[in-house]
Amino acid sequence: MSLRLPAARLLPATYACYYLTGDDADGVFETAEQLLTDQADGATLLRVDVNEISQIYHNMQPGLFGPNRCHAMVRNAGSARPNHIEQLEKLASAPPEGLRLIICGAEMDNKKAVHKRISALPDVVICSIERMDEQAFSRWLAALAADAGLKLCDESLALIGSHLLGMRMAARQAVERLRLYDAGEGKPLSLDVVGDLLGERSPGDLADLCHAIGERSPRAIGLLRTLLREQQVSEVQVFSWISMRLQQLLLYVWYAASDKPNATRNAGVFGDAVRFVPREAGHWKPADLMQAMHRSVQVEMLLKGASTEDKIVVLERFVLEMIVSDV
Repeated sequence: MSLRLPAARLLPATYACYYLTGDDADGVFETAEQLLTDQADGATLLRVDVNEISQIYHNMQPGLFGPNRCHAMVRNAGSARPNHIEQLEKLASAPPEGLRLIICGAEMDNKKAVHKRISALPDVVICSIERMDEQAFSRWLAALAADAGLKLCDESLALIGSHLLGMRMAARQAVERLRLYDAGEGKPLSLDVVGDLLGERSPGDLADLCHAIGERSPRAIGLLRTLLREQQVSEVQVFSWISMRLQQLLLYVWYAASDKPNATRNAGVFGDAVRFVPREAGHWKPADLMQAMHRSVQVEMLLKGASTEDKIVVLERFVLEMIVSDV
């Protein structure tokens, strides 16, 4: 009989195979990442779709010094076809030595054959992760902000929670925006600042800028100059919005390609961006988005003082790079 454990008892990871299910897709993938990376020194980390299970077998071929260690996440078990189910069941029932297998069945219909067959395996640890209610989400959000070194008042936490209830990924992105703004100073952030960074009271041109970058439109340069030079919006606020949009696009492209329903929600897209991100994604190749995210990390360091170059110039060059055909 399978072992059922709550999410709080999954770490440290000591079992060979985990099956994560439940209606909280963000929670499933967040937990899967924790299991994947726990005690991972020396292990190969794989994130594969259900039609790519052969990659796991390939990485488990014995090396010169004995069995390899591999932590593998199967991201979309719900999309498994009969041949995939057979492969997944075989692998989960007898994982090779050195393999940690994490199977994600977010929002899985319990009547599906893959759910029934994986759940019936005797040595699989099963964890069902359900969406948090308002109080649980508020506690989780407060802990997340504290871990990021942010000082937020109850009103600010309530504002974020009311906008993003149950959307863990979007909440993480919002906290990341605030972290960028705080820049490690640890000062109390006012409700006005939180509202601006969340989009509650931010200049309309800021949302337009993100949309223009998403479409890789040359008008993004003019919008950027208006925001920085005329409206005097802070460089950090502008960058945090751009960075979040790029992250949303990358996640949306991944979820859409994995045939998961409601890719916008799973990608943490919220507000007006829900209308735009699916269309914007058509302007990007996945490799371009990966490169854009890598470039954004470099730009963040420059804005934080790693360069004496004018911050406006740094942002203008960054946006120009984003709108050309190849990043």
